[in-house]
Amino acid sequence: MKKREVPASVKDERLVKKRRNEMIKGAIALFKQKGFHRTTTREIAKASGFSIGTLYEYIRQKEDVLYLVCDRIYDEVRERMEKDIGTHHATVESFKLAIAHYFKVVDDLQDEVLVMYQEAKSLSKESLPYVLNKEMQMVAIFEEILQTCVQNGVFQLTEQEIKLFAHNIVVLGQMWAFRRWSLHKMYTLDEFIELQTEFLLRGILQKRS
Repeated sequence: MKKREVPASVKDERLVKKRRNEMIKGAIALFKQKGFHRTTTREIAKASGFSIGTLYEYIRQKEDVLYLVCDRIYDEVRERMEKDIGTHHATVESFKLAIAHYFKVVDDLQDEVLVMYQEAKSLSKESLPYVLNKEMQMVAIFEEILQTCVQNGVFQLTEQEIKLFAHNIVVLGQMWAFRRWSLHKMYTLDEFIELQTEFLLRGILQKRS
């Protein structure tokens, strides 16, 4: 799916990237605290460290900021996963390691994941399908891992089961962010990873018996 370009009047691409990174950082804190609709562009500009006039040199409207936030979050999660996770080992241990890597990325980006889930619904009909497709790319990483394990005889899963398990892994990791008000009081991150991985493996390996 084609990326929606956000026009900027500034032509220096490095400066655009720098200013938008500052904008994203400021917007995440505000969206978490106040929500997208209650946050003004003037507040985003102030939190980003520049004037409202400067802000509009890099975006057209407030919704552009939310789009950039969601787009950047998914890119960062996927890039870190692809860097840390090897899909070619196809063992139970490599599968467990992949889950742990993903959950730890979510832990590092808790505020970002929370904002994404709370506010993505506010995206326009033009932007939302693109952002949702980014999440499907994350799901596809785990689909590939599971498919490789099946091909090597480690797991016995149908194509339909692979797709559902991949979705389960992604949502369980994100749960650490959007249910943190409760989960962080009961478990450490390592305990959460261990228990969720055990539940996932139990469901997969039972099919072999």
